[in-house]
Amino acid sequence: MFEFNQLRCFVAVAEELHFHRAAARLNMTQPPLSRQIQALEHRLGAVLLWRDSRGVRLTPAGQAFLEDARRLLRLAEGAALQVRRVARGQSGEVRIGFTAASSYGVLPRLVGLLRTRLPEITLTLREAVSQEQVQALQAGRLDLGLLRPVGRPAGLLSTRVQREALLVALPRAHPLASRPAIALSALEDEPLITYPPVEGRYLHDLVTGLFRLSGIVPERVQHISQTHSILALVGAGLGVALVPRAAERLQPAEVALRPLDMPAPPAAELVLAWRPEMENPACATVLAMLRAEWASLGTGLEGLGPPPQG
Repeated sequence: MFEFNQLRCFVAVAEELHFHRAAARLNMTQPPLSRQIQALEHRLGAVLLWRDSRGVRLTPAGQAFLEDARRLLRLAEGAALQVRRVARGQSGEVRIGFTAASSYGVLPRLVGLLRTRLPEITLTLREAVSQEQVQALQAGRLDLGLLRPVGRPAGLLSTRVQREALLVALPRAHPLASRPAIALSALEDEPLITYPPVEGRYLHDLVTGLFRLSGIVPERVQHISQTHSILALVGAGLGVALVPRAAERLQPAEVALRPLDMPAPPAAELVLAWRPEMENPACATVLAMLRAEWASLGTGLEGLGPPPQG
């Protein structure tokens, strides 16, 4: 098989049609240049250049091979450049996990910022509940995760990116919907639709803990995983719910959303998590960019946390 240096020598001579000028262009002397061309012709089993008193000319085989030789050199040079860019974190792939709730506000801002600032980094997105993201981050199947706080998972760092109030969701025709704010005690006799204790553990614990601390036992509890499904059931008159403020972006016409009437209403948090040991240079580049431009990611967010700390 021929070598890339032989290709470079052939292309230089084919473009200059002069061995001396081609040698000068390649910063080498003419004898080794001639030997490289001869070796290439031997490898290919064809004469590529005619050399006579009139100078240097391409043979038909040389003319046919020239564009392929240029293309192979471009591919080789492009591959080498791409490898260097990936190694420096200027290119590559970053795998980001996200919860359904984060796709309502934080995720679009994050993706928009990354595509603007780091267009050569490919983003691969995967929707998953928080605990699945933690496991994928720990196993190296994800680089970053937008998830609900789930204690202090081993081997991960995180920072808060959003803190949003809980709102009461109830049918628009419900008598309580006429109130500007709703006390938790007013929901005591209402069927409750809330998040499940496994798939939606964080929000489940937040909501049920709030009722428990207030000494309120809902009439009946139904568990639904996704906020948009909870709102659909509320709109159908099957109960009331406590949902994060992001639900305003999904609010059906049949549903009213009202703030809780209490001195310090609870809030749901969303965090960005990652592994401290950065095996992926592109992920390190993303985190460095976020440290520099965290405020622009948080435009319009409630209670944006501090920049990530590596």
